[in-house]
Amino acid sequence: MKAAIFREVGKPLEIENISISKPGPREVLVRTAAAGVCHSDLHFIEGLYPAQVPMVLGHESSGIVEAVGSDVTYVKPGDHVITCLSVFCGHCEHCLTGHMSLCSSAEVKRGADEEPRLIQEATPVNQFANLSSFAEQMLIHEHALVKIREDMPMDRAALIGCAVTTGVGAVFHTAKVEPGTTVAVVGCGGVGLSCINGAAIAGAGRIIAVDMMDNKLEMAKEFGATDVVNASDGDAVEKILEMTSGGVHYSFEAIGLKKTAEDCFRMLRPGGAAVIIGMIPVGVSIELTGSAFLQEKKVLGSFMGSNRFRVDMPRFIDFYLQGKLHLDQMISKRIKLEQINDAFADMKSGSVARSVIVFD
Repeated sequence: MKAAIFREVGKPLEIENISISKPGPREVLVRTAAAGVCHSDLHFIEGLYPAQVPMVLGHESSGIVEAVGSDVTYVKPGDHVITCLSVFCGHCEHCLTGHMSLCSSAEVKRGADEEPRLIQEATPVNQFANLSSFAEQMLIHEHALVKIREDMPMDRAALIGCAVTTGVGAVFHTAKVEPGTTVAVVGCGGVGLSCINGAAIAGAGRIIAVDMMDNKLEMAKEFGATDVVNASDGDAVEKILEMTSGGVHYSFEAIGLKKTAEDCFRMLRPGGAAVIIGMIPVGVSIELTGSAFLQEKKVLGSFMGSNRFRVDMPRFIDFYLQGKLHLDQMISKRIKLEQINDAFADMKSGSVARSVIVFD
């Protein structure tokens, strides 16, 4: 099968042929239908997070089940599915206490003594996030997918696999945004737009979108932003403090930078919560004013929207089909696998919300 191989930091991905193993007892072979090109993948390409190369990246995807292992009963060949990188074992402390997105059990992977899931001419190819969706097929644990209704378009379904679940989940689950409250979202890419959309669904009274690009701020209005602030036109924090007469109830950092994380804390009103969603590079620390904690201001981490994805994703699909979740507007380009490096260039330029690879 064709796959985009990550071989060296800072270098373009290479489209090559690799082999994929047959499903083990609890594994599922999925024919990839669509895969979103996410900023998280770019972090690894740029060396901001460590990776074992060679590797097939990609983690935001939808597909159709082709084959299942002997112990799999949840799905069957022909089922439409969305994948999720927060694979869960189902019986560790995190899973049993309802924090499935934090599960890190090794049992969802193949062991060192087993045949690799991906291989090229006798050389193992590493799997990214237990998925590797920049390829024509994926071999994954049965707890890395959710079965979905067949009237859901697959390119839009792919977005739910990461951006939507991360952004909307951070609003619903991590922050638990209340109706009538004030929200600020810093960064209007796919995850930030999903935060805005989620805040609108949650009933936030005012939603302030912050970005440095006017085209993204205009898009944010389509997703539910009531106000926009261009951070290139002065101190965005000061503007928000003035607009809200003292700060927001909730802020969401959806970029992954030290400064914007600190800004999200600064723009809070007393009792407010800053939710850090973006992948801040390994080794980078953020600095906060200690006395602000006497005002009960909080900083919350969020991984994949604190999701329970087998419950959340079918609900998000219903939201989309009901017209509440605006996935059509999020897709800026539909591309082929061979155009993946162009998609990363577009992402770095800020000209797109999401490029989606559509497989034949």
